[in-house]
Amino acid sequence: MQFLPEEIEQYAENHSEPENSVLEALTTETWQKVIMPRMLSGHLQGRFLSMLSHLIRPKLILEIGTYTGYSALCLAEGLAEGGRLITIDINDELKAIQDKFLAQSPQAKNIERLFGNALDIIPELPGEFDMVFIDADKENYLKYYDMVIDRIKPGGLLIADNVLWSGKVTKPAAPSDIETRVLQEFNERVTQDPRVQNLLLPLRDGLMMARKK
Repeated sequence: MQFLPEEIEQYAENHSEPENSVLEALTTETWQKVIMPRMLSGHLQGRFLSMLSHLIRPKLILEIGTYTGYSALCLAEGLAEGGRLITIDINDELKAIQDKFLAQSPQAKNIERLFGNALDIIPELPGEFDMVFIDADKENYLKYYDMVIDRIKPGGLLIADNVLWSGKVTKPAAPSDIETRVLQEFNERVTQDPRVQNLLLPLRDGLMMARKK
């Protein structure tokens, strides 16, 4: 998932706001104890999510895909007073590590975790979203998009992770490669959607940003 030379990536990190001690510790523990730790958002992407959240001061954030909680912590940093972040994951295998680090956030009381199938949970959630972050099973990205796009407030943001898929999206996908094919269709769907202004950023494994008009 590295598209930049390592020295450029390190230079960018050195000249960006540092991670706080909680995020640093969470990064270390994730790499020590969790399978596929590269799924962690990481320093640059985390600071980018935090920056966006601070800019729009969301009252309600929806995150689809919690993993160990790194991105939730970053997004919650910019919540408006009394704001809330809802994060959904399909299983609770990582609940212990989430418990440990989310509890250390100043926004801990404003972070709500839900476990189960997001396709079943999202329709039951009340309200409109100021931000949505999609970082879950790639084969359902189109379904997630269709479920949430009309529930994002005008001026709100949708961000989807892994939309470059290690560069696979730039080449024809094999018939059996469902994830790549869905991501290609997702990127095209967002680009052609008149309801949004979009930008695909080659940050980490690719972030699709869509601002609701």
